[in-house]
Amino acid sequence: MVERFLERLDFDSYEDFAAHYTLRIPDNFNFAYDVADALAQERGTDRALVWTGGAGAERTLTYGDLRGLSNKAANALRGAGIGKGDPVMLILKRRLEYWPILLALHKLGALSIPATHLLSVKDLLYRYEAADVRGILCADDPEVIRRVDEAEALLRNKAGGTGLLAFKGLVASVHAAKQAPAVPDSWVDFNARMREAPEDFSRPPQVNTNEDSMLLYFTSGTTGMPKMVRHNFIYPLGHILTARYWQCVRKGGLHLTVADTGWAKAAWGKLYGQWLCGSAVFVYDYDRFVPAAMLEVIAKYRITTFCAPPTIYRFFIKEDLGKYDFSALEYCCVAGEPLNPEIYEQFKAATGIGLREAYGQTELTVTLASYPWLAVKPGSMGKPSPGYAIGLLREDGRPCAMGEPGEIVVQTNTGKPVGMFSGYYRDEALTAGVWHDGAYHTGDMAWQDEDGYFWFLGRADDVIKSSGYRIGPFEVESALLEHPSVLECAVTGVPDADRGTAVKATVVLARGWTGSEELKQELQNHVKKTTAPYKYPRIVEFATELPKTISGKIRRVQIRQEAAAQTKGAGNVPGAEPPRGD
Repeated sequence: MVERFLERLDFDSYEDFAAHYTLRIPDNFNFAYDVADALAQERGTDRALVWTGGAGAERTLTYGDLRGLSNKAANALRGAGIGKGDPVMLILKRRLEYWPILLALHKLGALSIPATHLLSVKDLLYRYEAADVRGILCADDPEVIRRVDEAEALLRNKAGGTGLLAFKGLVASVHAAKQAPAVPDSWVDFNARMREAPEDFSRPPQVNTNEDSMLLYFTSGTTGMPKMVRHNFIYPLGHILTARYWQCVRKGGLHLTVADTGWAKAAWGKLYGQWLCGSAVFVYDYDRFVPAAMLEVIAKYRITTFCAPPTIYRFFIKEDLGKYDFSALEYCCVAGEPLNPEIYEQFKAATGIGLREAYGQTELTVTLASYPWLAVKPGSMGKPSPGYAIGLLREDGRPCAMGEPGEIVVQTNTGKPVGMFSGYYRDEALTAGVWHDGAYHTGDMAWQDEDGYFWFLGRADDVIKSSGYRIGPFEVESALLEHPSVLECAVTGVPDADRGTAVKATVVLARGWTGSEELKQELQNHVKKTTAPYKYPRIVEFATELPKTISGKIRRVQIRQEAAAQTKGAGNVPGAEPPRGD
C-alpha cells in the first residue's frame, strides 16, 4: 500500500533520505476509501486491529471487518443528519468503536473532533461553542455522560433555548455486561443504529478536496486556552514518515502506541501511518496505568513495535524487566517530552533496545527524529524530517549560532510540509501570530550541536532566566533523574529577590525513599556535580505526583501558578536567600 504514495521506499543514508524522500499525493485523497477500503479489497482477511480490555476481553478486526463496520457507522450517522463539514466530537476513550466511527466520519467528509474523557463541564462548553459542535459520540461512562449533558444545558441557557448538539450517540462498551445500560433521554443508542444500518455504502462522486478540513484537535493546553488545530485530508500521508521511518513498523507487525484517542498522538501511532505501512494496530483499553500490567500485555501479545511518552518508560525501568519475554519486540521509540539519558541507558541495559526519540506538535507530524541511519545521542531529538526546513532563531529574529539556544521554527516560504496543520480553526489572528514571514514559530526552545543534532530545552515559557543565565528545565531534570531516589521531577522557576528567578525542583520519589532535608541537600549536590553548578535547584519540594495533561506531558505552568498563589498568600518571596559564589 505505502509504495503507491512514495517515489522511493528505501534509502542508503540519512542524507539520501533527506534529499530524496518524495510523496505522491492523489487528488481528492480520502484515507477511509483510498487506504482502509483498499486494504479491505486486497487484504480483507488480514488483521488490522487487535483490542484488549483486560480481564480476558479481547477482539480482533480484519480490514474487511473495518470496511463493513465503518460503512454501517456511515449509514447510521448519515441517517442522524450528519454530513459533509459537520463538526462531530468523539469521546470514546480507547473503545473499539472509535476506529470504524472515525473512518465513517471521513467517508462522509465530516469534521472529526477527538476529545478526552477527562474534560470538565467548562472544557466541554468551551469546545461546543468554539467549534459549533453538531454531533457527539460518547462512551457509556456515566460520569462523562453527566458532564456532557450539563455542558449542553449551559449552552442551551446561554443560547436562549437552542443548543448546538443536534445528535448525541451513546456507544456501549464492547465488554459491557449482558444487560446493556439504559440509554438516557436525548441520547441515541448508536450501537443499535449500527446493527440496523446496511453494510453497503457507496463513495460519493467527490466527498472532499485535499484542502478540506478533516480533523480538529484541541491542544492539550499546557498554557492558556486550548487552540483548535485544523488538519486537512492529506494529513494521514504525513504520517508515513512517522510510522515507516521513525517507529519502523512493518507489514504483518503489531504496533502499540500508548495514547488516548482524544489527543493527536493517537493519529501518530494508532491509525494512519501504521495501516499505510501494513502493520496491525494494537489497542490496550485500560482505565488506570499499571506498569506491570502493560509489560505483561506487550509480552503476551508479542508486540513488535512500541511507542510511549517518557512517563511510561520512567515507570518501566523501576520494574523487574527481566521477568518479561520481549523476544518479539523489534523497535521502541519515545515522544511527548524529551527522554532523560538515564532512562535510555537503563531501558537499553534491560532490553537491548535503544530508544529512538522524535519531536513534533499537534500542529505537525514527526518534525525531528533519531532516524535509523543516525547514531543515537540519548536526549537528542535527532535531525530534521524530509520536507521540514528547521531553523533556530534568537529573540531578535536572527539565526542562532551552533550551540546557541533559540526557538524552533519551520520555514515554509519554499513549501509547507505534508501533514502540517492548515491553521487554527476560526482564528486567523492566532494563526498569523505564530505563522508569519514564511515561518511557523513553535514556541519551543532548542540548540544544535556540531553534528547537526537538535537538543530540546523546553517551552519558551519554561526556560528559566536566573542571574543572567538561561537554564533549560530538561537538563536539570535529567541530572536529578540520575539519582536513584527520583522517579519523576519537574523543574520550574520561582520569583527570587536577588536572582529574579530561582530554580525549583518538584520531585516524586521512587518506592522506598522518604523526603527529608538531608535528601534535598543530597539532590542539590548531585545536580552540582552532574551539570553546571549554577543550574542546581535552590528549592526542592517533594510531591506524591506531578500534574500532567492527558497526553502525559508535565504541566509546569500549573506548578508555577500554584507556587505563585502560595507566594501571594504568604506575602513573601519563596527561595530568597543570600547570593552564593556557586
